[in-house]
Amino acid sequence: MTSTTVAAPPKRRAPVRPARVLLHVFLAGTALAWLAPLLWAIFSAMRPYSETSAKGYVSWPSKLTFENFTNAFKQSDMLHYFGNTLVIAIPAVLLTLFLSSCVAFYVARFDFRLNLSLLLVFTAGNLLPQQVIITPLYRLYLLTNLPGITQSGKLYDSALGLVLIHVAFQSGFCAFVLSNYMRSLPHELTEAALVDGASVWRLYWQITLPLCKPAMAALATLLSIWIYNDFFWALVLISTGQNMPITSALNNLSGQYFTDPNLVAAGSLLTAIPTLVVYFALQRQFVSGLTLGSNKG
Repeated sequence: MTSTTVAAPPKRRAPVRPARVLLHVFLAGTALAWLAPLLWAIFSAMRPYSETSAKGYVSWPSKLTFENFTNAFKQSDMLHYFGNTLVIAIPAVLLTLFLSSCVAFYVARFDFRLNLSLLLVFTAGNLLPQQVIITPLYRLYLLTNLPGITQSGKLYDSALGLVLIHVAFQSGFCAFVLSNYMRSLPHELTEAALVDGASVWRLYWQITLPLCKPAMAALATLLSIWIYNDFFWALVLISTGQNMPITSALNNLSGQYFTDPNLVAAGSLLTAIPTLVVYFALQRQFVSGLTLGSNKG
């Protein structure tokens, strides 16, 4: 008895449409345009300044080395400034998330006459340009005395001052995002908890907040990057060089009469490493927090 097998007909490949080719070319060009400055910074940081000064930056390298990274790390005293940044960024992120989540919970889960107005007040704070309040804020920080609390004895030139201004400016955006997310949670959860005698704090801390972990993780990632990369407020509200965050450490790589651009490029790449670590550590939560509610009609 013989058996015959019927060969499956070959699959026809879909014709390549010109529009799809143009789309891929556009996406590849856009990605290259975004990566070009980073790749150029890496290329410059790995070349000695003597070589680029002799051949120019647009030239084929004869030697690539990590010496600039080592020198930048040592000359800028980067570990000290990393510590200053952690002292500012960690409390600022935690306080912002806590306070904004409290506001969002109250606005989203309780109905009252000024519900929307309260949320608009918090959100409007993000629309105010930072440069507008430099002078009054600077004078306020100089007049606020905190003896025994800060090293300077004032709110000015202290890590506490930077933490407070970051919390003030970032809380509005976080409250807006969290309130929208909390509104999407089923009201039956809080109603059932209220019937069981749960307090308002328990409704917030044990029922609502655990459900907001994806949104909180996404906001924590954004806040960490924004506060870590801040240069404006540190420049205005800090006068002592040893108290400045990591973004100001690059100033130590610039001399009065000469600046090595390759060394500065290496230092800039080193300062970017912690933000990349935070993003990759919270990447899954960050993406899930951004896509929550995208399938809801």
